Amino acid sequence: QVQLVESGGGLVQAGGSLRLSCAASGRTFSTNAMGWFRQAPGKEREFVATINWSGGITRYADSVKGRFTISRDNAKNTVYLQMNSLKPEDTAVYYCAARYYSGNYAVGPNEYDYWGQGTQVTISS
Repeated sequence: QVQLVESGGGLVQAGGSLRLSCAASGRTFSTNAMGWFRQAPGKEREFVATINWSGGITRYADSVKGRFTISRDNAKNTVYLQMNSLKPEDTAVYYCAARYYSGNYAVGPNEYDYWGQGTQVTISS
C-alpha cells in the first residue's frame, strides 16, 4: 500500500510560480516511479510529468516542457513539481501518482497504481 498526499496548490496570476509536493507513505518510496497528472473541468486526466525511481530520468508533456520540473527526495519520501511561467490553461486539479510495481517512468495513467486526492491549481489571467 502507498498513501499519497499532495499540497502546494493555490491561486496565482499568470506568469507566476507554484511548487507542488506529494508526500508518500507506506511501501518503500524509493523503488516507485512517480508521476504528476492534471484534470481540468470537462476534460480527461492528462499526463504532466514523470520521474523514475532514482530521479535520473524525467519526461514531460509538451505543454509544460521548459516550464515545469519534476524532482524527488527519496530521503523525505516526497516528489515535487516546480511550476513556473504559469498560464491560465494550466488551471486544473493536479494529482500525484505512484507505480507500485515498477521504478521505470511512465506517461499513461493506467500504468499507475496509487493516486493522491488532488490539489487545485488556479491561474488567473
